Amino acid sequence: MHEQGASTPGADRGTSARGAEPGTSTSGAERGTSAPGVEPGTSTSGAEQAAGPRAAAETRGARRAGLLVTLVLGGLTATPPLAMDMYLPSLPEVTRTLHAPAATVQLTLTACLAGMAFGQLVVGPMSDRWGRRRPLLTGLAVYVVATALCAFAPTVELLIALRLVQGLAGAAGIVIARAVVRDLYDGISMARFFSTLMLISGVAPVVAPLIGGQIMKVTDWRGVFAVLTVVGVLLGATVWARLPETLPPADRHRGGVGEALRSMRRLLADRPFTGYLLTGGFSFAVLFAYISASPYVIQEIYGASPQTFSLLFGLNSVGLVAVGQLNGKVLVGRVSLDRVLAAGLTVVICAATALLLMSAGVFGDVGLAPVATALFVLMSAMGITLPNTQTLALTRTRHSAGSASALLGTSSFLIGAVASPLVGIAGEHTAVPMAVVQLAAALVASACFVGMCRPWTRRAGAADGHLPAPAHNGVGEES
Repeated sequence: MHEQGASTPGADRGTSARGAEPGTSTSGAERGTSAPGVEPGTSTSGAEQAAGPRAAAETRGARRAGLLVTLVLGGLTATPPLAMDMYLPSLPEVTRTLHAPAATVQLTLTACLAGMAFGQLVVGPMSDRWGRRRPLLTGLAVYVVATALCAFAPTVELLIALRLVQGLAGAAGIVIARAVVRDLYDGISMARFFSTLMLISGVAPVVAPLIGGQIMKVTDWRGVFAVLTVVGVLLGATVWARLPETLPPADRHRGGVGEALRSMRRLLADRPFTGYLLTGGFSFAVLFAYISASPYVIQEIYGASPQTFSLLFGLNSVGLVAVGQLNGKVLVGRVSLDRVLAAGLTVVICAATALLLMSAGVFGDVGLAPVATALFVLMSAMGITLPNTQTLALTRTRHSAGSASALLGTSSFLIGAVASPLVGIAGEHTAVPMAVVQLAAALVASACFVGMCRPWTRRAGAADGHLPAPAHNGVGEES
């Protein structure tokens, strides 16, 4: 296995600049950035140390810049859990305050998710044409305004509309963060970086419900949106000041909507790419079924307080982060990503089956503890399935990272948006719909993985022998 900071030929270039010759390493100045490709913690080479104090100082500065970019990208990928998870403990209160049924209030989650889905489809190709910074900063500005207005929504209908706008604008952070990772990394380094992002963005699901529960002690659900507005302002200011442009003008697409559509069509023509896309999308549906239904399942069915729900939600997020780090630090480079993904899907299916049996009363009145245990196992398995589907899909394309990222995000959020109202279709007093949606989505994800990706038929083509061979049908080679 190659060392994390090494420059290696082929797919695993590590810290090599995008567009540079494989095996060569370029400085931040040569890339036009503050060396974001240098991974935090990468040790200096003997040549750099022999170059004297100046070279060592430059290396330390590049390492600090790389850490800062990592934190910024982690903050951008934390936008969905911040926008949704901090709001979850207040869902029952929103139902009472706005005098709306639970299924209608859950549409505030669906609207935000659908907005993030369609927003990525627009922002991704825009970032391929105009670079990463301009669309990102515009999206963050609109996100802040929409979030602030949510705090003053007088009706559930207006709140749903504002959440849609919030999602459309917040999509910029999600899709561009993935595109920036693809700009800077390949192969093993990309897989490890996605696991690192899961560690950073995974803090948000742990902290957000806890913050939401504490906010509910001193104010109401409107105060949650006020806090989200402040977070959005801080993130936007950090991006403005610290995140460099990672897509050089020479690598940008010059075409308009037609070229963007042709690029997406070429990506979707690659069956393994589409297979990983659908596998990730239905895996996300399992996750979002849990996100949208768990406040009612834990609080209304099992009688837990908002604070207890927040603690359980945070514990599940810790499991997701821990398994994600196991994936990035231990499994990547040693075990085929396809094998790890298959194991993760198997665990999800087993956990969802257990939840369905318990919810249907097959084992009698099991109480909260067994249900919480099954949910913990299910959420932990997401630390394997989500980053690996993204890595395996993005490895299939070298260019049009924005369009590829948009397709990945849009499919995930659209499928998740469909799952949201389904989990509440039978009312607030049964967890059976949640378990049924989770099990069905996991089975479909597995079928897409087996039927379309067919990893056993594709020879390994990357330097480590574990990543899929690049597509040979022109995918990712468009200019």
